[in-house]
Amino acid sequence: MRKIISFMHISLDGFVAGPNGEMDFIKVDEEIFDHVGKRIGESDTALYGRTTYQMMEGYWPTAADKPNASKHDIEHSKWYKEARKIVLSKTMKDANITNTIIISDNLSERINEIKQQAGSEILLFGSPTATHSLIQQNLIDGYWLFINPVILGKGIPLFTDIKEKIKLHLLATKQFTNGVTALDYVVDGK
Repeated sequence: MRKIISFMHISLDGFVAGPNGEMDFIKVDEEIFDHVGKRIGESDTALYGRTTYQMMEGYWPTAADKPNASKHDIEHSKWYKEARKIVLSKTMKDANITNTIIISDNLSERINEIKQQAGSEILLFGSPTATHSLIQQNLIDGYWLFINPVILGKGIPLFTDIKEKIKLHLLATKQFTNGVTALDYVVDGK
């Protein structure tokens, strides 16, 4: 069975964005891009909420075509164009978007059907609202968290309205020179 792994940058106090959705606290560099690129390259499916999908769709399809495109932009743009995309949205309509499935209802049933299909792990990128919905329905199998060395004090939390305890098992850690620490967890029993 395929697994859904939540890939998220967070502050030390557990926020994925500031109060107004700001993500200016996130530290990324070539070292992180190289690390992330290896794992993303092993996946064939991306899962997004509508807002994150629209941000990604507005940048990644043509990022490699820009004259000043970085190595990361070129590699991730290629992966993005080839990856299957799943979008959780109650407002988007399925307009025959290439290689994209829109899920607007029966979330648990539809996600479990996709998890049964052939393919590698499904990476849930950012998308705090979608993540909250998936957590509440026990559909996330692991967390790949990038802890940024900052305390925001307020903002959009990663974990909210948790109905029952979620036990995790640490698979790996990685410390980056810019102070970010990656933690790779699997949900116990999954």
